[in-house]
Amino acid sequence: MRVDVVFTPDEAGAAPTGIVIDVIRATSTMCQALASGYRRVYCTAEVEEARALRDALGDGILGGERQAVRIPGFDLGNSPREYLEAAGETLILSTTNGTRAVVSAAARCERVLIASLLNLSAVVDAAREAGEDVVVVCAGVQGSLALDDAYVAGRIVELLEWQRTDAAVAAARLAATWSEAEEAFRASKSGRNLMENAPELEADIPFCARESILDVVPRLVALREGAAEIAV
Repeated sequence: MRVDVVFTPDEAGAAPTGIVIDVIRATSTMCQALASGYRRVYCTAEVEEARALRDALGDGILGGERQAVRIPGFDLGNSPREYLEAAGETLILSTTNGTRAVVSAAARCERVLIASLLNLSAVVDAAREAGEDVVVVCAGVQGSLALDDAYVAGRIVELLEWQRTDAAVAAARLAATWSEAEEAFRASKSGRNLMENAPELEADIPFCARESILDVVPRLVALREGAAEIAV
């Protein structure tokens, strides 16, 4: 089996299994929400799509951010610490980068898994169980490589121990240069953006830097009018 890494969703990359990462913070939030009791998370690329989907469903918690700040009129933001308890069964999430990456991967892969450091071991085990080639899709930051996502991609590559593309080799070497995840996260543009735009949420960085504390494996189960439905 082979593992590849794409550092932004726009890069060409397809495989039977896609693993999507936006560790600061969308995929960490999805993992935490589903571990806490939400039954499903809908990922939408645009704010108005999220609002329209809630109207169509007649229910749902609106969560998300733009530039790290909660979207006006939404119930919750994109801090995983806001999702330690379920406020309902359905979360409709729209973020700057992560939810777009999920929707993009859904068009290219037969199965899509959601990864963070929080569920790292569980998602790697699920990829091994599927037994097919993997592409790790990093959400990046507005079309550019994000160090935090690349770090987690490198950790996935290391743990899979499969044949590697050059991009996968690069991700694994990048991850090996850091002594700990939090150090890499704070050095990343994603981390700096969070600290600059929402300094009150800085504690999200060490929260997201904890490794393999959740056993959930969120995965794509359906597409609904452009929204990706994620469940475990």
